[in-house]
Amino acid sequence: MSISVTPPFTLTEAEQALLPSESDVEFYAQHGWYLSKKLFTDDEVDELVRESERYYAGVRDRNLPVRPPKLAYWEPSKGDVQRHNDYVHYEHDGLARLLRKPLIGAVAAALARADEIRVFQSTLIYKPPIAAEPSNIVPWHFDKHYWSSSTSDNMLTAFIPFHDCDEEMGTITMVDGSHLWKEIGSDDTVTRHFAERDGQELERMLEENAAFNNASVVKVPMVIPKGHMSFHHCRTYHGSAANRSAQPRRAISFHLQDGDNAYRPFLLSGGDLLTYNHDVLVRRRPDGYPDYSDPEFFSSVVAQREPFNERTRAEGALTCPAMTGTCGTPESNGWRRRSATRGARSSNTRCTPRWTARRRSGRSKSTTSSPSGTSCRC
Repeated sequence: MSISVTPPFTLTEAEQALLPSESDVEFYAQHGWYLSKKLFTDDEVDELVRESERYYAGVRDRNLPVRPPKLAYWEPSKGDVQRHNDYVHYEHDGLARLLRKPLIGAVAAALARADEIRVFQSTLIYKPPIAAEPSNIVPWHFDKHYWSSSTSDNMLTAFIPFHDCDEEMGTITMVDGSHLWKEIGSDDTVTRHFAERDGQELERMLEENAAFNNASVVKVPMVIPKGHMSFHHCRTYHGSAANRSAQPRRAISFHLQDGDNAYRPFLLSGGDLLTYNHDVLVRRRPDGYPDYSDPEFFSSVVAQREPFNERTRAEGALTCPAMTGTCGTPESNGWRRRSATRGARSSNTRCTPRWTARRRSGRSKSTTSSPSGTSCRC
């Protein structure tokens, strides 16, 4: 099977200026969300629209080898409801090429303070302009509930609208700071997809968890200009309202995993081993478990191997992984210096983002969690 991959690249000075600052990274750590600068040009966004229309017309570069048990896969026979289509990065090269723009991975890596960012899932979304359509409303949830077979609590999602996106269109809305909450002890129902749950029940769960943490529920609608996107932590509560505008709301939820993420066996309360959709698709590790680094489904968007330190600050040329050429911008833009003769793979320079802030420690984790085979769709 031939899958398109991100070719060697160099971030331009203009692109490096679009990376989050240290204060942006700290904001994300405290609030659980971040609104990016303009990461896609207008032409690239317009191309996303065209490629999505080709996808809806039935164009596929490849099909999933098997159909996972809880696959979201809108087809015309389902009518004018909210559309969700998973694995578009696998099935459609036109969409995949745009999603794997290195700048997006570099932003995600900075926010997650991660050495590597890989694709985890992608869902193409279309909210029809029908205010009364029940499927248009996405109740409160957080993604890690669905990803309990993943070891990492550092995963994140880029929500990428194909146009200006505001409250009238039913934009994604974050519950500020909720990624830091402890959870009330709960059962496996918390990981059933929101489409299988009662919206009022999920609203009540949100309020109860806020009260348990002596916190207020502060809902922040993401008003996102064309070409910009929002990022949110895998434990940030979020949802979206109906589309009350005259235009469809088009977007992709682009789920990303840090390089440390891996599959872990997760037992449900009834004793069954949880399965996520990936588990029937990807290759197996030597221990027989699914490999969440399988490059056929989880290509790397950006990677680095060495952490920034004071010694590397003073050395060599700016360098980027899997990239060739010279970047030429100061490390104040978030990129570290490294000698081209110290451990470099060739005389060409490579660029990697630097993370000067320490990783947070002691953040609360869920007291209980169970998985779902679905992805988040907002």
